Formats: sequence, structure tokens, C-alpha cells
Amino acid sequence: MTRPFAALALVAALFATCARAQDLEQPRGQPEMPPPVGGVVSPENAMIFYAAHGGEEACGANCSDWIAAEGTVQWDTYKRLFAFLDRFGARKTLVLNVWGTGDVKAAMSLGRIIRERKLDTSAGATVVAGCAKLADADCFALKRGGAPLDARLDINSVECDLICVLVLAGGVHRSLPVDARVVIGGMEMRNRVAPNLTQESSRGLRSYYDDQLGLYLAQMGVNPQIVDIIDHDSKIHRATPLSNNDWLRLGLVTGLAL
Repeated sequence: MTRPFAALALVAALFATCARAQDLEQPRGQPEMPPPVGGVVSPENAMIFYAAHGGEEACGANCSDWIAAEGTVQWDTYKRLFAFLDRFGARKTLVLNVWGTGDVKAAMSLGRIIRERKLDTSAGATVVAGCAKLADADCFALKRGGAPLDARLDINSVECDLICVLVLAGGVHRSLPVDARVVIGGMEMRNRVAPNLTQESSRGLRSYYDDQLGLYLAQMGVNPQIVDIIDHDSKIHRATPLSNNDWLRLGLVTGLAL
């Protein structure tokens, strides 16, 4: 690239805040802070992946086993997905439970891995049977234990923000519960190495990422019009809720779950 912001683009990341129609900066409710996923540099609330098993059609038609993806999408989340798939690659459905301020680049990386591995995607909270009487920290340790866990899916209050949508887009078949709340919010530019970006660099990076988002969505079979919604919401610091018809029109889903 010959653009003046090329060097910054290597270390900068675009983050999507939790999408709320009332206030883009309002944090989404989330569980008590779990222990770090791994090592002293592990981001807080970083997404984990674990194998779940339920009753017949627990995760959809002909689906009783799934990959639970739970937490915040951070810069290193793709590494844990690769590690998980190397162990439990036979599962073909990934169910998202995303919260917190997520990394847009990492979300696109996850989506591409999901498409490469030909996984289906959906959203919902995985409720692990063995966690019923455990403290949050012990439940977290159980999920990190590596063994498949008996569980059920709770789809009563599903929320899918921009980060969720980007990861969901990677699925070969994509579904959401009919009463899920899907809200596209804006993004903000951050740089872990040089936090004080100039206005020129910020504008250049945003243009670069707009192009990358549009390309990614088109590759996944999703309408790039979503980028226009993101840009609009970023300017007005609001968020845009999407209806079931919008999901289908934009290609966010290939079908609706019950």
C-alpha cells in the first residue's frame, strides 16, 4: 500500500462498542469477570470455545452437538478457535454468545476461519448442566477443562451486535431465533501502540477498514450495505435495530430458527 497510514494499519484495530439503540457506549450486561483465559497478557473476558452436547435437535435440525463461543472477541481469539477446531473439528455448528467491546478485524478473521472449516453459525446462550451449583469461577474452569459438556441452548433473550453479526456471517448456513435482537452500531478507532491517532490517519484507516468490511461481507454472501449503516451510526453515535425482514434482505441469515 502507498497510503500514508499504511504503517499504522498494521497495528491499529477498529473496535465495535456494544450496540444499543439508546446509547452506543452503554455496556451490555455480562457475567462476573472470569479469570484470564491464558497468561498475563490475556484480554479480559476473552472469548472461549468449548464442546457442548444436548438432546435431540438441541441446536437445530439433526444437531445435538455444537461449539459454544462465549465472551468478547479480542485480537487473539482466532488462536483459540484454531486450537479448539484441531481437537473438536467434527462439530459443524458454532453458537455465539458475544458481549463486550470487540475487535472488528478479529471478528472478520473468525468468520473466515468458520467459512474455511464449513461451519454453520447461530446465536444463543449455552447453559451447562454441570454449572448449576458452581460459582462462576468454577463454572469457567469446567468449560475450560476440554471435555464435552452436557448443556442446553437458551434462545429467549438473544442479542447480536455488530461483532456478533460479523462472526455469524462466516457460517455456511446462518440462523437466528426469530425474536433475537439484532442491532448494528458504530465503531471507534484505537491503536495499541500509538493511541493518539491524527485526524488524517483516523480518516484514512476508517476508509481502509470500510473497504475491508465491504469486501469481507461480499465474500461471505452478505450485503455490503451494512457498511453504510455502520458509518452512519458512527457519525451520530446511535445504533440501528434490524428486523427479521432486514436479516433476510441483507443476507445476515440463510434462514430463521424457531
